[in-house]
Amino acid sequence: LDTLEKWVTEIFSEIPNNGLPKPSFGHLTQPFDTPEFHKLYRVVPVRKVHSLTITWALPPQEQYYRVKPLHYISWLVGHEGKGSVLSFLRKKFWALALYGGNGETGFEQNSTYSIFSISVTLTDEGYKHFYEVAHVVFQYVKMLQKRGPDKRQVVWEEIQKVEANEFHYQEQTDPVDYVESLCENMQLFQKEDFLTGDQLLFEYKPEV
Repeated sequence: LDTLEKWVTEIFSEIPNNGLPKPSFGHLTQPFDTPEFHKLYRVVPVRKVHSLTITWALPPQEQYYRVKPLHYISWLVGHEGKGSVLSFLRKKFWALALYGGNGETGFEQNSTYSIFSISVTLTDEGYKHFYEVAHVVFQYVKMLQKRGPDKRQVVWEEIQKVEANEFHYQEQTDPVDYVESLCENMQLFQKEDFLTGDQLLFEYKPEV
């Protein structure tokens, strides 16, 4: 560690600090304000698979990394138990799997927008009824919107505990990949959250 610290100091101390703030493109409030975005596209796949993906462009959410609102919504959307979207679609023999969320990559989350997608793997029968499948997904999202966030924090605390366990018991990763990940985190989070900001949930804020 002493040798590594010496190398880092020697190599990087020569890089001047220009004192400029981190660039933000938040003034570009409607990046998908184009007729082409509000359309249904059919894509013929290479292999035989039926998939329906619904994508929303939301205001940027990266500032709420301590709350992770999109993670909360994806947890509810991806639930597979009684009363879930997937359990209903499976009873209809329309779907095999469903997942939703935000990849938290630069393309899906930045200072201009955040993408939220729900993807459904359809059966052959589900492909024939994909409009009805889309309708069910929108009904479920509308229900979540009407009910609002869990007032008792039960769901949020459950997610928080699961993520904390995964963080504490994660497998050791390749050191180069870990350093690269930390460097990215340094551009996104406060310094006390460099190690944890992309994984842990810190604050419950239902209004967010």
